[in-house]
Amino acid sequence: MYVPPRTSLRDWPMLCGMGIINAEKSEFNEDQAACGKLCIRRCEFGIEEDQEWLTVCPEEFLTGHYWALFDGHGGPAAAILAANTLHSCLRRQLEVVVEGMMAAQPPMHLSGRCVCSSDPQFVEEKGIRAEDLVIGALENAFQECDDVIGRELEASGQVGGCTALVAVFLQGKLYVANAGDSRAILVRRDEIRLLSSEFTPETERQRIQQLAFTYPELLAGEFTRLEFPRRLKGDDLGQKVLFRDHHMRGWSYKQVEKTDLKYPLIHGQGRQARLLGTLAVSRGLGDHQLRVLDTDIQLKPFLLSIPQVTVLDVDQLALQEDDVVVMATDGLWDVLSNEQVALLVRSFLTGNREDPHRFSELAKMLIHNTQGKDGGASGEGQVSYDDVSVFVIPLSSQAQESGGH
Repeated sequence: MYVPPRTSLRDWPMLCGMGIINAEKSEFNEDQAACGKLCIRRCEFGIEEDQEWLTVCPEEFLTGHYWALFDGHGGPAAAILAANTLHSCLRRQLEVVVEGMMAAQPPMHLSGRCVCSSDPQFVEEKGIRAEDLVIGALENAFQECDDVIGRELEASGQVGGCTALVAVFLQGKLYVANAGDSRAILVRRDEIRLLSSEFTPETERQRIQQLAFTYPELLAGEFTRLEFPRRLKGDDLGQKVLFRDHHMRGWSYKQVEKTDLKYPLIHGQGRQARLLGTLAVSRGLGDHQLRVLDTDIQLKPFLLSIPQVTVLDVDQLALQEDDVVVMATDGLWDVLSNEQVALLVRSFLTGNREDPHRFSELAKMLIHNTQGKDGGASGEGQVSYDDVSVFVIPLSSQAQESGGH
């Protein structure tokens, strides 16, 4: 069934299209969404240790646009909290750095002091730019939101987690922050550009193995951190088999020992891969209480809340009217490839130029193509049995709304 988008921010101009479908895998929709304007105030530091937040005159506001998709698991609680909280965390983090963002080059000291005359040179040598402050704000906001979710769920006796995919348009640039397996792509007339990378136990194998190597107590003697092409059996003892450790991209051979027969740190392949036999993603928010079945082993040390951030310099693009960013949860990408989505986007927008709601209709159409109707883009009528959420963001509208900034 089609569910109207649930947004957490108000007074939002309809500069995008959105659709959500609840696949009825749970009573409540585990996909949640938020979008809106970000009005960022300047932060002035006084003599007191506490920060004093002052709202300055309207023309000194820095305004951005925000979109976010959250794909919950273990219930909708974490996704709902993230939809209601993350934008506030991000606004606070941006207010901490906004004065540095507005400078030609971020200063070493926001207080105006110059402790070392070479400070500007050091900043330049480090290559620190305004966009690095936005990236840092996004990373800190995800961490702050994760902490809030942990406290709120513990206080209410609830459990669960969610992936998070966020796009922020600020000062002529689009920042895409991803923690999980949702995806964002740029679709233009002659280009498809990936704006995020999925984080799964397989894609983050080395980071996860490195953590297990550094802190073996996290595995409580129940798991082996080494990767083998398959789970080993008793008959493999003493045999030389292929393996790889945290420091290896390639493979080697080792003689199988008894400890190698333990359950693998990452088990399964592709969509069936599970972290400690439990979770299909390696980054996300929440899951503070999640433990491996019948053990006291926590998943959270291995589940990272920090996103990877991609920056698209929109001001440097020769924008066309039909240039869009498609953001969607994994329910869409399980059925449609990047190329299939791009084909559908181009065809639909070309044939519906006069429709003022065409971006919303496009989002609904993309979801329609995950339900096995009309053969879909692939002609095979594939069906997604997951919740599906889609944002379609027309870049030309963002640039016009912000005047390029």
